[in-house]
Amino acid sequence: MNRIIAQLALTCMFLFVLQQPFVAGQEREGMEKYTPGFRFKDGVYVNFEQVRQNSPVPKAKLLSTIDYNDADFFRKLFENDKVYYYDDMGTRQEIAKSQVWGYSRNGILYIRMQEGFSRITFIGSICHFVADITTEDRYYGSPYSPYGYYDPYYYSPYSYYSPYYYSPYSRRSTRTELKQFIIDWESGRVMNFDVENTNLVLMKDHELHEEFARLSRKKKRDMLFVFIRKYDEKHPLYVPAG
Repeated sequence: MNRIIAQLALTCMFLFVLQQPFVAGQEREGMEKYTPGFRFKDGVYVNFEQVRQNSPVPKAKLLSTIDYNDADFFRKLFENDKVYYYDDMGTRQEIAKSQVWGYSRNGILYIRMQEGFSRITFIGSICHFVADITTEDRYYGSPYSPYGYYDPYYYSPYSYYSPYYYSPYSRRSTRTELKQFIIDWESGRVMNFDVENTNLVLMKDHELHEEFARLSRKKKRDMLFVFIRKYDEKHPLYVPAG
């Protein structure tokens, strides 16, 4: 008899749990649903976990001679290769600019991309932003420069004798283009916003993934942002309250 009562109690508890709202494991005490009005705390975010916790290094703990009220505070701060600050234990720390995740100014997140910082324009369980990315191309083996003029120094007899010779006629060309990226809030992973990576993040939702998989490749490219929005609507982001 006691065994039957225990089984009934477990069954009722299981049914009760099934009826409760579940949002990607994020809804818990001290968290609130993200809305566009949410403001991230101003400061430097050393890593993505600080972003998730909305707990940056505040301006007051940053070692800098820049006026905290300066509108260009963060731009001037990151003109240096390193950032110095005090941690929660009051210990002086330093971090290379290249290792910083980003910062928040006026409640808005900016992520480091190469040597600059880009504003995250759409925040959700899957975030979206654009950034200027610089790539480099190198040209070899032609007496003509990539800019259309002849290089009279193309020939060098040393190039035939030394395997370590660096050709003086090689040319580098850099270009900057605007690219789209997404961030998986669960892992913090930053990815190119393309069909392959969208398919990857949608795998966490079987229904949406199946719907996406049925589309042609062209249709997938056209519907990328639509499916990111669908995912975020089904799996709203929860952030620390207050």
